[in-house]
Amino acid sequence: MRDVTYSMSVSLDGYVVGPDGGFQWTAPDAEAFRLAVDETRGVGVHLLGRRLYESMLYWEDDDRVHSSDPTEREWTALWNPLPKVVFSTTLPAVRGNARLATGSVAEEIERLRAEPGEGDIAIGGATLAAAAADLIDEYRIRVYPVLVGGGTPFFPHEERRVDLDLVETRAVGPQVVYLRYRVAR
Repeated sequence: MRDVTYSMSVSLDGYVVGPDGGFQWTAPDAEAFRLAVDETRGVGVHLLGRRLYESMLYWEDDDRVHSSDPTEREWTALWNPLPKVVFSTTLPAVRGNARLATGSVAEEIERLRAEPGEGDIAIGGATLAAAAADLIDEYRIRVYPVLVGGGTPFFPHEERRVDLDLVETRAVGPQVVYLRYRVAR
């Protein structure tokens, strides 16, 4: 069965975006960008909310696709053909290798797990991850050295205990710490 993974950059105080909606502090250095490329190699389909989908359209721009930077070209070669499912009540259509979700997050995950395919089912976006909290198998967190004081939390604020097993931890470049936890079932 395909794993469901939730991977994002987070501030030390636990937010994926600050109170102003900004996340410029997550701009990756070369090592953090390499980690994102390597993580994406194991993804078979990516579930995104509207805001993350719209942010990621940047990578479909011709300047990115034909970038002179080899890591950017490698990233776009992985990201653009990757199947994506976008959850939105406001978008009438999506582009690239994306489709609008036809069911709830749980229904889409169930459908994707039942289909033949390889690679993880990756979730991007805190709101989407909160809706699929009971289905997540692994958390992958890139912790940045900044306190933003509020905003959108990585973890939903609900009274629910989830035991985790540490799978991996490492420094990524001079500033970022990568944490990978598997849900203990």
